[in-house]
Amino acid sequence: MTTKQLQTDEVRTVLKDFPPEERSLIPILQKIQTQRGYLSKGIMQQIGHYLDTPPSKVYGVASFYAQFRFKPLGKHLIKICHGTACHVKGAETVTETVESELGITMGETTDDEEFTIERVACLGCCSLAPAMMVDDTVYGKLTRDKIKDILNNYIEE
Repeated sequence: MTTKQLQTDEVRTVLKDFPPEERSLIPILQKIQTQRGYLSKGIMQQIGHYLDTPPSKVYGVASFYAQFRFKPLGKHLIKICHGTACHVKGAETVTETVESELGITMGETTDDEEFTIERVACLGCCSLAPAMMVDDTVYGKLTRDKIKDILNNYIEE
């Protein structure tokens, strides 16, 4: 079975859980993204066909909301806190260091699909500022050297 056929079958399975009505669009997008991690052009076309809605409208709705992604995430998701405490204590330095070490910018995924960097408003650990989270692990009181060591541990896995 090809990847495209697998994708089509997965989407078809989700679609049958929803009535083919415009009000189903966001719940369909959410469920498919939860399962696949992102929304491809082909998936949005398939959703549009099912809902009898132009794919451009499906994309328009999906691109309006920050929760939807159009590219797969890397194996490791790095969330860099830019809340007030982290901002004051060096969130920009954290961002610059991570971007430099990985060779990508905020919102991008490395070519090998190992890492994706995201900016978040708050991680809820202000006493550890500046902070970042890699997958489910929070790292705080970050310095350039500490960030490099953290990333190297994930690279060497």
